[in-house]
Amino acid sequence: MTINRIGLIVPSSNVTVETELPRILAGVEGVEFSFHSSRMRMHAVTPEELAAMNAQRERCVVEVADAGVDAVLYACLVAIMATGLGEHRLVEDAVAEQLSADGSSAAALSSAGGLVRALRDSGVRRVALVMPYMRPLAQQVVAYIENEGFEVVDWRALEVADNAEVGCIPSQRVFDAARSLDLSRADALVLSCCVQMPSLSIVEEAERELGLPVLSAATAGAYSILRSLNLPVNIPGAGSLLRADAVLAQ
Repeated sequence: MTINRIGLIVPSSNVTVETELPRILAGVEGVEFSFHSSRMRMHAVTPEELAAMNAQRERCVVEVADAGVDAVLYACLVAIMATGLGEHRLVEDAVAEQLSADGSSAAALSSAGGLVRALRDSGVRRVALVMPYMRPLAQQVVAYIENEGFEVVDWRALEVADNAEVGCIPSQRVFDAARSLDLSRADALVLSCCVQMPSLSIVEEAERELGLPVLSAATAGAYSILRSLNLPVNIPGAGSLLRADAVLAQ
């Protein structure tokens, strides 16, 4: 069986993306994946540390490319969205150019671009968000998503600055934040607009209780990987986005 090798570029303090993404993609029947990470040093989710982390990208691309990967995912959503509007296109193009120069044809992806693509492909127009960030960064994420053509109808920021602590936020706290949102006009909910804040265990439960499609940075990242590799999107237990028979919004 062919192994699809996935390169992950992650903040050094991230412990969630390397847990949730393999768990999701393990649900693709008859397809095998392996995961190969390179880490960028970052502890606090602040503009200064995010900028310093982004400066390490080129080294990380070289490291994961050495593993002969089929796709590279830049797995820090806020690092891109806090840099500037439309930044995911610039980052993905830069990574693709670097990979190509090194003789690699791997797909260049990002968590930020993956979320935008998942929302767009699903026909979502109005979305609600739950994020772990401090309010100024959260407001930048809202502005970024709205600049991509979506209306953010409501959002919550849990205001956790330490990235290690973000990875330990209880799922009940995330769910309670989602329950507090006004979802009356939303087409979909992004339960975790951050690859470090765990949410996979409650995506399906949130869909059932809240009555609308629920996705996360992790499920959107998995969707982006599958689409880029022309693999089937039909995974149970991870929300409507990844079910072949589901349509999120029209």
